Amino acid sequence: MKAGWNEQKLGEVCDFLNRGTSPRYLDDGGVCVLNQKCVRDHAVSWEQSRRHDAKAKSVSPERFVRLGDVLVNSTGTGTLGRVAQIREEPAERTTVDSHVTIVRPKPGMFHLDFFGYMLAVIEDAIKEAGEGCGGQTELARAILAERFSVTYPTAVPEQRRIVGILDEAFEGIATAKANAEKNLQNARALFESHLQSVFNERSKDWRVVPMSTVLSEQPRNGWSPPLAYQTGSGTPVLTLSSVTGFQYDGARVKLSSAPTREDAHYWLKPNELLITRSNTRELVGHVAIYDGTPERAICCDLIMKMTIDPSMALTRFVYYYLRSPIARAYLTSHAQGANPTMVKIGKQVVQNITVPLPPLARQKTITSLLDSLKEETQRLASIYQQKLDTLGELKKSLLHQAFSGNL
Repeated sequence: MKAGWNEQKLGEVCDFLNRGTSPRYLDDGGVCVLNQKCVRDHAVSWEQSRRHDAKAKSVSPERFVRLGDVLVNSTGTGTLGRVAQIREEPAERTTVDSHVTIVRPKPGMFHLDFFGYMLAVIEDAIKEAGEGCGGQTELARAILAERFSVTYPTAVPEQRRIVGILDEAFEGIATAKANAEKNLQNARALFESHLQSVFNERSKDWRVVPMSTVLSEQPRNGWSPPLAYQTGSGTPVLTLSSVTGFQYDGARVKLSSAPTREDAHYWLKPNELLITRSNTRELVGHVAIYDGTPERAICCDLIMKMTIDPSMALTRFVYYYLRSPIARAYLTSHAQGANPTMVKIGKQVVQNITVPLPPLARQKTITSLLDSLKEETQRLASIYQQKLDTLGELKKSLLHQAFSGNL
């Protein structure tokens, strides 16, 4: 270890390390409560906060967040381990819920912003430390306090110097990241805008018909496996992730050993149109086309499948229409369900949606142009996503250098 640096367990350098409270939520008033959604990309988003009724359930003074506190998400697959620091004095009394841990440094040991960077450098390790299954992964307080060691220069002025270097570098990275994200959004928006114009600016030779009239096989729900999914071998079953995002992904399958019937309707056929019939309101109604891989596959019952009559329409033309803003608005507005995390669209909703159809020759021309634009959009999106990934790795590299004593 570099001279002047020290290494200790995280719990040894903390004045307070504990989870927040289980809130009694209010629509207005009360105390601000930060949750897991508020902790992302090493920053705290107050927009996602909620309100807690402190009169119904009091909050102990140490559980109100303070300047310099680091928040660590402590439950949930995909959210566990994310860290963010309170780098500005809270505008009001604020606490965290029971899924977030407050990590507070001992007074006088650290330049506060350095403490935040110190936890950011071990974020990936924290993410791997959760225990549990079924989406209920937990990070115990004792594990956070005792399993993780932190290294730091004992001289606060040296900590301040490192923070100055990292702040300047990360400000530049944040600007570059914002530009890349904007470019990524613009590329996607360009495609959506073109889709909108294609189906808005129709000539007189187009006709508008119900979806049911362009189908040779009407919508059928997929298969509900009677047995749990498994690893190893079995029948491939397409899941929601195979379709979500309007891009078919045959690699996202699960396997089932449950018995099947060879003559059953649920076996997929190449070029069938798939649509997510049950999901969040944002993701329900996503469409994709089964390309034949994997062979002899089944879709789960959260997906609806149908076959386009080739004498009426091209499957890809209907696919593009169903992912257009016009059709998306119809499908999401007709999705039903009291729980916003899982709404459904029925067969009749799909059958009744009106589809604008030009002659088949015109459909081929439009589809070809949309295919080319989609390919270019994906190419640009890949470039911008690669830039985002590179910036993320650069950030990790700078943190590693800083806490190896090399800055």
